[in-house]
Amino acid sequence: MTDSTRNPDPNWSLETRAIRVGHHQTPEHEHGEPIFTTSSFTFDSAEQAAARFAGDEPGNIYARFTNPTTRIFEERLAAMEGGEDCVATASGMAAILSTCMALCEAGDEVVVARQVFGTTKVLFDKYLAKFGLVVHWVNLTDWSQWEGAVNQRSKLLFVETPSNPLTEVVDIHRLADLAHANGASLVVDNCFCTPALQRPLELGADIVIHSATKFLDGQGRGIGGAVVGDAELVGKEVRGFLRTCGPTMAPFNAWIFAKGLETLSLRMEAHSRHAREVADWLVAHQRVARVHFPGLSDHPQADIIAAQQSGPGAIVSFVVDGGRAAAWKVINRTRMLSITANLGDTKTTITHPASTTHGRLSTEARAEAGIDEGLIRLSVGLEDPQDIIADLTRGLGECLD
Repeated sequence: MTDSTRNPDPNWSLETRAIRVGHHQTPEHEHGEPIFTTSSFTFDSAEQAAARFAGDEPGNIYARFTNPTTRIFEERLAAMEGGEDCVATASGMAAILSTCMALCEAGDEVVVARQVFGTTKVLFDKYLAKFGLVVHWVNLTDWSQWEGAVNQRSKLLFVETPSNPLTEVVDIHRLADLAHANGASLVVDNCFCTPALQRPLELGADIVIHSATKFLDGQGRGIGGAVVGDAELVGKEVRGFLRTCGPTMAPFNAWIFAKGLETLSLRMEAHSRHAREVADWLVAHQRVARVHFPGLSDHPQADIIAAQQSGPGAIVSFVVDGGRAAAWKVINRTRMLSITANLGDTKTTITHPASTTHGRLSTEARAEAGIDEGLIRLSVGLEDPQDIIADLTRGLGECLD
């Protein structure tokens, strides 16, 4: 173990933290992070076992809630986001579930932006509501709706910013002030930007949620999630829920994600650069009705984006005339792009949100969230952007004739 990784230099940059934080060497002095594939850990004595179970002595107990490989990922991501602690979970949805179950109880009210991932909406409406959680839905960008919904009974405010798939954003600092004035906590899903492009905790948010499956990994290799925040809400409450209920990240996946963090800044800069080139091309295309991308100068929240994001990210959505039939033709005529609902990969992915990621929503709910039948979402990868454009040219050129 080295003191430099357990207590990183506060002057280290994000890039250095992404590589150096969290690795506590074993007596073997390995240079790469080890994978601890064990269900449990042994103790030197019965007294030590009792002390660890009681929380009087730090150390590993059982891999459901203590695993050195998982802790590497947690410490590294916490350092990058500027949080006191991080809890790794089995998936991004498990991160949201764990946060709500740990911090809310029957009768509490939560205010959630309509512009969230489709499964997130199902979680709140179909499952959490069964346990007495009162959910108020608001438009992410309509400030009057936020002010009208937040009150002294509010426990959590939940947003994705940028949103999936329209990349709408909200002023995190302003929303945090509204939450705190009413005794609530602000939870921000930072999946699209990652700490390489946006750090919500520095803007006043209380908790950051991640689907580590996406850009934190960067290559679509595993499923995982994370909750980042302070020692009380996350380190105690969310970790306590994980310890008891067990939506735990596997150590092999934690190792994958920890290695992914090492190249995160480089990848997000390249993703942003490639996405900007593709978005500019789509804007000029005569068969594209609308383009949604945070890097466009005419984005409705361009001023907010400039203030809280250091880059636009990789998600570009666009609308073609002709509804679902036309959108499917665009997708089906591409040859290189991966037709999958996942995002955040080195490979560019393409999907039709209305029939995939938001397919379980009602027609009315999709309309409220702005999910047009002609909408196509790209997660722009690290291929040469001209090759991406060439494949989209094939789709747009042949499918709409």
